[in-house]
Amino acid sequence: MSNTASTLHSLDYVVISTYALVVIALCIKLTRRAPDMEELFLAGRSLGPVVIGLSLFASNISSTTLIGLPGAAWEHGISVANYEWMAGLVLLFSAFFVAPVFIRQRVTTVPEILERRFDPRLRKYLSATSLFLSVVLDTAGSLYAGALVLMLFVPGLSLGPTCAVMALFAGVYTAAGGLRAVAYTDVLQAIVLLLGSAVLSTLVFAQFDYSWQQVTAAVDAKHMSLIRPLDDPALPWLGTLIGLPILGFYYWTMNQYVAQRLLGARSTDAVAKGALLAAALKLLPLFLMVLPGAMAAALFTDLDRADTVFPRLISEFAPPGIAGLMLAGLMAAIMSSVDSALNSASTLFMVDFVKPKKPELNPEQMARWGRYTTLTLMVLAAIWAPAIDNFPGLFAYLQQAFAYVTPPLVAVFAVGFISRSVSSNAAFNGTICGHAISLVLFIGAQLDWHRIHFTIVAGLLFALTVLVIYLFQWLSAQKPRQTQLEITSQQAVPISAKNKIMAALITLLTLAMLILFW
Repeated sequence: MSNTASTLHSLDYVVISTYALVVIALCIKLTRRAPDMEELFLAGRSLGPVVIGLSLFASNISSTTLIGLPGAAWEHGISVANYEWMAGLVLLFSAFFVAPVFIRQRVTTVPEILERRFDPRLRKYLSATSLFLSVVLDTAGSLYAGALVLMLFVPGLSLGPTCAVMALFAGVYTAAGGLRAVAYTDVLQAIVLLLGSAVLSTLVFAQFDYSWQQVTAAVDAKHMSLIRPLDDPALPWLGTLIGLPILGFYYWTMNQYVAQRLLGARSTDAVAKGALLAAALKLLPLFLMVLPGAMAAALFTDLDRADTVFPRLISEFAPPGIAGLMLAGLMAAIMSSVDSALNSASTLFMVDFVKPKKPELNPEQMARWGRYTTLTLMVLAAIWAPAIDNFPGLFAYLQQAFAYVTPPLVAVFAVGFISRSVSSNAAFNGTICGHAISLVLFIGAQLDWHRIHFTIVAGLLFALTVLVIYLFQWLSAQKPRQTQLEITSQQAVPISAKNKIMAALITLLTLAMLILFW
């Protein structure tokens, strides 16, 4: 792609500058006083449903999504949107059956649940794995995606320094203001993301004279189908059925990066309403981000990399001011994902590793060391981000890594929730074996020993890990210890009629979308 810096008008720079000033002003307001530990990590457990819902959406719709979804749709079709609507269904489940347990147990990190159900080994194991994924995938992936686009629009930028500057900006206000600064800036960023994506989607649709008939005539029918054959290289139907729920459950329930908003809720009702709002918003990416990418397949046939679809759409179709809005949306995506990942990673490190070793630290000392940890993790992510350029595609880099690493973790979490008969040794040994199997399958995929799609691998790994956990339990016949946590269906809060109606409506809209784009 040629240098697109000339496509930026002075009005674009005004829009970008205005957005940056508003974010800075909001951050200054939210960081006037140094937060203690609970304020830094959980916003004082005071977040309301609107803040939770918009923050969940903004932290998920990151720069990797803005770039990855249109790119994947341009290359393979709209089946990539299955990740999005499946997330909505997972959020509905989590809102009513899992998040209330978190709130009632008043945990600070998700791995604490595994310690209370099993023992400290599984807490540290889940925490260390989540910490690794948060830095290497979530934070570094967002920095890389943002730098990729900024380099196309601003002449003279290079990958490493651009990643470093973005990490520094997000890291400083995250360290200063904690989760409250993260969540409230995410509200602003969610609005910018939705507005910018809606405008760009409309502009792309305009290239087809706002005629759906012209779109279907110009774009290959295979590109416009959500449900793909079993041999589809992008996302086979079996992977959607058995793999995406596993990946979605980890991301939306177990991943501290996302779950921290749920943990910071002021009540179980706020959790439910916030998750419902996020679930409703997850129906929008198909129309605002995926379909424009699929339409781009008919508009651009000369691209070398799918990751350049999003910036090409901006440079080709966005008029002065709108291009600035879209780049502001990109900056919003970068900030919302990087700040979320940094804050959650710092929380995991301090609460799951430092606090047990140094119980004498008071909340103010914990908060101070938490800020130092945030800045350290920021540096590590900025160093790793440029290395992602060596992978074939951003979205594939993210999803394949999650598919091989997370299913054993989801398996042990699910066993802990549904069974009181499994001991801590069986759970720990089964999880380790699950990751050993995933390593073998990953190496086999790289050496072309098998060609099982990674989403199908995710479902198989989940099932195998559950079986291995129960096998260890059967072989050992060890009785589970009495735990601090009894997770039963009685801990789920009653679902209000209003929330039931909202959940049913979201489910019906999801089904309608599937039928429409079958």
